[in-house]
Amino acid sequence: MASLVARAKLLKNLRHFTTTTTRPLNSSTPSSSSSTSATAATAFSALNLAGAADTKIEPTITTTTTTTIPKSTSILDFDDLDKLFSSVSTSKLLRASANLYMASVEPIVDLGMWVMRSKLMEKQLVKDMVLGLIKRTFFEHFCAGENTVEAGNSALRLRDAGLRGMLDYALEFACDNESCDRNMEGFLTTIESTKSLPPSIVSFVVVKISAICPLRLLERVSDLLRWQHKNPSCSLPWKLNTFPIFSDSSPTYHTLTEPQPLTPEEERDLQLAHERLLTLCQECLEANLPLLVDAEHTAVQPAIDYLTYSSAIMYNKDNNPIVYGTLQAYLKDAGDRLFLATKAAEKMGVPLGVKLVRGAYMSSERELASSLGYESPIHNTIQDTHSSFNDCASFMLERLANGSDALVLATHNVQSGKLAAAKAHDLGIGRVNQKLEFAQLYGMADSLSYGLGNAGFQVSKYMPFGPIDVVMPYLLRRAEENRGMLSSSTLDRELMRKELKRRLIAAVL
Repeated sequence: MASLVARAKLLKNLRHFTTTTTRPLNSSTPSSSSSTSATAATAFSALNLAGAADTKIEPTITTTTTTTIPKSTSILDFDDLDKLFSSVSTSKLLRASANLYMASVEPIVDLGMWVMRSKLMEKQLVKDMVLGLIKRTFFEHFCAGENTVEAGNSALRLRDAGLRGMLDYALEFACDNESCDRNMEGFLTTIESTKSLPPSIVSFVVVKISAICPLRLLERVSDLLRWQHKNPSCSLPWKLNTFPIFSDSSPTYHTLTEPQPLTPEEERDLQLAHERLLTLCQECLEANLPLLVDAEHTAVQPAIDYLTYSSAIMYNKDNNPIVYGTLQAYLKDAGDRLFLATKAAEKMGVPLGVKLVRGAYMSSERELASSLGYESPIHNTIQDTHSSFNDCASFMLERLANGSDALVLATHNVQSGKLAAAKAHDLGIGRVNQKLEFAQLYGMADSLSYGLGNAGFQVSKYMPFGPIDVVMPYLLRRAEENRGMLSSSTLDRELMRKELKRRLIAAVL
């Protein structure tokens, strides 16, 4: 790990950017902010992934819009099963089909989650049996291994299918600096491990900010950033230059009263957290490997965006983003915030790296807002979320076509994949384009991954790894998040069954 002195120097260099503007970008006056938000709404209302003039991203959308898929979406072929699954052995197809079926049966998922959280796991024999079963089924299917060597081998196997890997040391949140430092070593080891792999096998290294910054501190910083957004006169002496973190439509119910300023100890801890992130940025820069910062729940996302953006201002140079942030399209303010961030980055001459996802904390977000008596920050209908994702994708693809920014489209939705592929094709964006990457979770939406890859696009699988006892919180969270999706999404299972049937008939005849 780089020394504390070296990391402090990085932070000092980054602080230099704070003096380049007289006001932080996300603390404009209410009048100017309203004008900018109106401009954002106007800009997004003109966007359309499929050409329909009435598709808009606005925080108040509650109606369902219908998007027509253009003919050029035929570049994705899901009919030629022999070609689609050509890189997958029959034994792997059988295991994958069985695991996906079990994961789609909600009573099985519910029972497994209950057992994992029950006192039964305190009995060593039961724990060994349960973890052994999980390791041979769900862990092997949805995780890339228990260490960097196994994850690297999994990435090499993906290469045979024409895919790449995003390495994610799958840690949940940390509570203190000691655990943050321990987690930091794991992330540094992950970056170092990529140097022994063939070039381009790994597309990104993923970091979760709550693993390198204590969760309570992220909550405190987020509270203060929200309060400054509501009260621009609020001074935050520790704050570095950043892109806009909020729009006028962003929820602020998390912070109803003025928070206390950070204590000297909290400021030191924030500096340590920023130094950890800057060290990861520097290591990724030297490895020529982008760093992807995951999104988390809205209680801490403002602090995560702040740390991500301030780091991007320093490291994203020469049209080569090293630091990518994540935007959750299921949030009603996603379109406005994306517009504001891209315009601010453009003004500063900083290329923006964005991973676009739908979102992963739906239940907890709605429960929190309801408990406080506020409307959910998440779109009211699934169609509104689809429209938000598709329009944000269209907006970013337009920018890519003009030579700006970089985009990771992380989706399991086949229609969104087809629409984005068609949009990229219509814009003349080269399919093997270093600034455009499609992504799906390891072990999920493989048909879409193979289809996009066969069409010539760069596709990565998000590959969580780590010791099974460390990864279990991640697996439980993913199981809870994806239970509905796995039970309702039948494309992979249907296509796998057809391909297995085709191979059986071919073998018999």
